Amino acid sequence: MLSIGKELTADQRLPKALVSIMRSDRYVALASVLMLGDRVIDNGMTNTAATDGRDEWYNSDFVDTLIDAELRALIIHECKHKMYKHLTTWEWVAIKYGHSLTNQAMDYVINLEIVDENPDDFCKLPACALLDVKYRGMTTAQVANALHQDQQQQQQQQKDGNSIPTGSGTPDNTPPEEGQSAGGNKSGGMDDHDWDGAKEMTADEQSQLAKEIDEAVRQGALAASKMGKGGNTDFGDLLKPQVDWREALREFITSTCAGSDYQSWRQPHRKYLGHEMYMPIGISERVEELVLAIDTSGSIGRRVLTKFMSEVKSVCDVVKPDRVRILYWGSTVVADEVYENQLDGIVKSTKPVGGGGTDATCVPDYMRANKIKPQAAIMLTDGHVWGSWGTWDCPLLWCVIDNKQAAPDVGKVLHINGGDV
Repeated sequence: MLSIGKELTADQRLPKALVSIMRSDRYVALASVLMLGDRVIDNGMTNTAATDGRDEWYNSDFVDTLIDAELRALIIHECKHKMYKHLTTWEWVAIKYGHSLTNQAMDYVINLEIVDENPDDFCKLPACALLDVKYRGMTTAQVANALHQDQQQQQQQQKDGNSIPTGSGTPDNTPPEEGQSAGGNKSGGMDDHDWDGAKEMTADEQSQLAKEIDEAVRQGALAASKMGKGGNTDFGDLLKPQVDWREALREFITSTCAGSDYQSWRQPHRKYLGHEMYMPIGISERVEELVLAIDTSGSIGRRVLTKFMSEVKSVCDVVKPDRVRILYWGSTVVADEVYENQLDGIVKSTKPVGGGGTDATCVPDYMRANKIKPQAAIMLTDGHVWGSWGTWDCPLLWCVIDNKQAAPDVGKVLHINGGDV
């Protein structure tokens, strides 16, 4: 095992630690991913280490506190954020649970992997790393949900006046012995996640980065399989979608379309005024319209469409839009179906029509021409479009079936494996 002397500077230790990792049999499969992006010392960027999903930054003072095995673990940790596309593919989790809990969830998942891969402590987590075995086998979304529930329980206990036992948790739900310690970052854990930096990447840059990561994973898996090595990481799973499309679809609809009910004391309820009771009136902000535009020109079969529509309907049961409009399109919009207060039959009654080419601009053009102004639009397509992705006036989600190369430059994109529908 290569020993990196602590008398070296952080600038010298980083590349030596990287070489040590790449020479290790267990991380042969990560070699190509480790070479993606820049890896630099920048004390102004972070107090520990940070990544935006492409580049990595390290604080020299923090690096100086780490032994060789801990520095290797830190590099592997940042690499896995990159490999899993945490700051792009999993953005929907941050929208749902907030960045703090999502940051913790990602770290819990990665750190457990590092522990399991290194029974001999070739890579050893620093004391400030987040680690809890109860999260073993869980996804980032599942851990984030568990942390959220714990946080709500703590908040309810505080609201009820029940004190939380000392040492049971911190305000951001990180147990002291597993969260911030000497050298850790301010939100708990051993690194920062640059969500803002990830968002600054253009759609083309994010698409190109995703392609480079996918190719690096494929190359690494091939190299590891030829050598019969590669550690405990299941690289086959990395080549599959990392996000449950149903959860992502639900999150988009509920976050962009959910109406809200609230009470206003400015408008007293007339029913109770005659009884000398001043009660608030309930006010509802209704979801007026959701547009689902379905590409009927390509490979989207009836089975996929039926499953997709069933999921949309189940979400609408919660959101309760006044109207769901289904547009079938190819080179033009060929059918316009409107469902009001009859969503129970939407899956069976909708009738796909169309064929021919795929011109995505026809949908927003049709909506503007007919003064259709939904609170959100969902485009279900195989992604093989002509030219522009269109100019849109509402929140937009592209659900692309079996075409990871498709990279719309407007709206959010959800890639779906048709076999998983």
